[in-house]
Amino acid sequence: MRRLGILFGVMIFLFGVTIAHASIFGNIRGIVHDPQHRPIQGATATLRAQGSDWSKTTQSGSDGEFQFDAVPVGEYRITISHAGFGTLEQTLTVTSGEASVLHFPLSVASVSQKVEVTATQDQVNPESSTSETTVSRAAIARTPGADRTNSLAMITNYVPSATMVHDQLHIRGGHQVSWLIDGVPVPNTNIASNVGPQFDPKDIDYLEVQRGGYSAEYGDRTYGVFNVVPRTGFERNNQAELVASFGSLYQTNDQLSFGSHTQRFAYYASVNGNRTDRGLEPPTANQIHDIGSGLGGFSSLIFNATPNDQLRVVSSLRHDHYQVPNTPDDQAAGIRDVENEQDAFVNFSWLHTAGPGVLLTVSPFYHYNRAHYLGGPNDTPIIPESDRGSQYMGGQATLALVRGKNNARVGFTSFAQRDNTLFGITANDGSGTALHEREILWGSVSAIFLEDQFKATSWLTLNGGVRYTHYSGSIVENATNPRIGAAIRFPKINWVLRGYYGRYYQAPPLSTISGPLIDFALQQGFSFLPLHGERDVQWEVGLAIPFHGWTLDTDHFNTRARNFFDHDVLGNSNIFFPLTIDTARIRGTEATLRSPRLMGRMEIHAAFSNQTVEGRGAVTGGLTDFTPPDEGYFLLDHDQRNTLSTGFRTTLPWQSWIAGNVSYGSGFLDGDGPSHLPTHATYDVSMGKDFGEKWSVQLSGLNLANHRYMIDNSNTFGGTHFADPREIIGQVRYRFHY
Repeated sequence: MRRLGILFGVMIFLFGVTIAHASIFGNIRGIVHDPQHRPIQGATATLRAQGSDWSKTTQSGSDGEFQFDAVPVGEYRITISHAGFGTLEQTLTVTSGEASVLHFPLSVASVSQKVEVTATQDQVNPESSTSETTVSRAAIARTPGADRTNSLAMITNYVPSATMVHDQLHIRGGHQVSWLIDGVPVPNTNIASNVGPQFDPKDIDYLEVQRGGYSAEYGDRTYGVFNVVPRTGFERNNQAELVASFGSLYQTNDQLSFGSHTQRFAYYASVNGNRTDRGLEPPTANQIHDIGSGLGGFSSLIFNATPNDQLRVVSSLRHDHYQVPNTPDDQAAGIRDVENEQDAFVNFSWLHTAGPGVLLTVSPFYHYNRAHYLGGPNDTPIIPESDRGSQYMGGQATLALVRGKNNARVGFTSFAQRDNTLFGITANDGSGTALHEREILWGSVSAIFLEDQFKATSWLTLNGGVRYTHYSGSIVENATNPRIGAAIRFPKINWVLRGYYGRYYQAPPLSTISGPLIDFALQQGFSFLPLHGERDVQWEVGLAIPFHGWTLDTDHFNTRARNFFDHDVLGNSNIFFPLTIDTARIRGTEATLRSPRLMGRMEIHAAFSNQTVEGRGAVTGGLTDFTPPDEGYFLLDHDQRNTLSTGFRTTLPWQSWIAGNVSYGSGFLDGDGPSHLPTHATYDVSMGKDFGEKWSVQLSGLNLANHRYMIDNSNTFGGTHFADPREIIGQVRYRFHY
């Protein structure tokens, strides 16, 4: 009861007195001047979202400057106009925490005509040290298979090294990633215990992916930060949409959504359902006992209480059911294991613009996550059961200030975690052994950070900060992590060279094991050591090259980890036990390529990665029977040297379009290595047509060559899994007003 009282006290504190910055927002600052570079006062600047009715208008001051605060991540068109001058329009992309200063030169209009100038901003943030990718709602809708409920193609098709292995997203050699919604965390310290989705891609407006060079505001999960900007209703006017699909493996992904807005209020809500005969990656080339299904709901509410105050509430509820896939022998033996999962969150934000460049927000959050694995009566030699329910309650607090050459933040984030865990084994060999253990564990993570982005000159930006983290669970740990970076913009050609050095701390799961289960594990050749947090050191250098709307972004990174998080699997059960390895070394070179709209119709993208993932030393925490080599580095099962994803989207006559994607991988580690599995490639195509404003149809083909390659066959942690077969999916969308 005492801990519960402390928790409620923390929640009341976060609701009542904190200030925060929800980090899906950036600032747009501009200077309007004439051909002689003299400032223009009273110029009208209008900012409009490309995919919705969201807009803001302001005027330039006596120094020609104007500013838009609290602009959500996304794509925009800005229009600058003033009597006697031509109108200038420019498209731009806003990233979280951005505070770039843009220059808008207006040309003098002739007496007889109005001059209009249209320009496109190069898609490079000249002040950031972060490696990032932004994926839009339009891209998700037209990328083959990306808008399915259980799909992460919106990430794997656009982000270097991102791939799915044993139903877990891996990026830069690891799978500890952070998910945020509206810039507010959806915390989950458990590693690989869930395979169900937290977000339906159809509910996403923009997805901002950061994979390195993080500011001090981030840092709980090193290998990727996924910032979801949800659909809000600003893109609709009393409009609903029904999405229905059917395809191979008796799959369907359906959704009904509603949305609308006024000047002060916007809402969006959806319900969805999905079903397939291929729920999880199977251990053979065939799908046997592999049905997956799910139901979910999502809502987003925005209310502009005053011109300076905005309230945002985002909530989600999901339930997923999976049959654990069998081999033919498992199926003949009558094994029928299943996994049931639930996920729910509620995030609240109050934004208050206290003045130009000052944004205050209150952001408490709650997240519930459960994974329940049930073994069947015919399991041999034991019938396992694992049931974990985790609750996360907390909030974040940040003060953000944009002034002159500084873009500074100071903040605090904290959450308490309560795990209710049951783990049991029942022998099926006639011995009568039955061991069950339930634990209720408490833990907490608190962090304070301070950072500043200082624009030293027009071509040099310095980024620096520090993050202090306190973890309390079965152990207590503290970590102080500095972050420094720089971005250099080369004049005229506008290339951006960036460098970064940072340290990270990742809190461990609360999972533990004790009592009679320890004795049983020791008898089976396992051992258990307490889990400690992972501590990482990362440096990287990158170069972004914009050219006539094209953007080539490259980087080289090096990550060294102590107590590297991984997991060990209980047979083919899909029950993963977290563990840590003494040392890991991950090195890689990445590149992304984005095109402008070519010939007014086509866009091209590509993402490439070359990396190695190595470990050294013994297992330092968790339950495992794995014995690493005695000395030197060894390849980890996450090692795949080369990955490439490239695709296109193009519009065609008669309101139709076509898109395609090619994904290549050089093969993960073959067993214990050092050889790797064979190379593999898949080819995906989707095409669609609109019939007026109400109806549209889409046909998608995934893995058209039906290449049934083995993804991994790790002898240590992962198990054996095969790629999906060819899938053909038809989809119908119907839009109507109410």
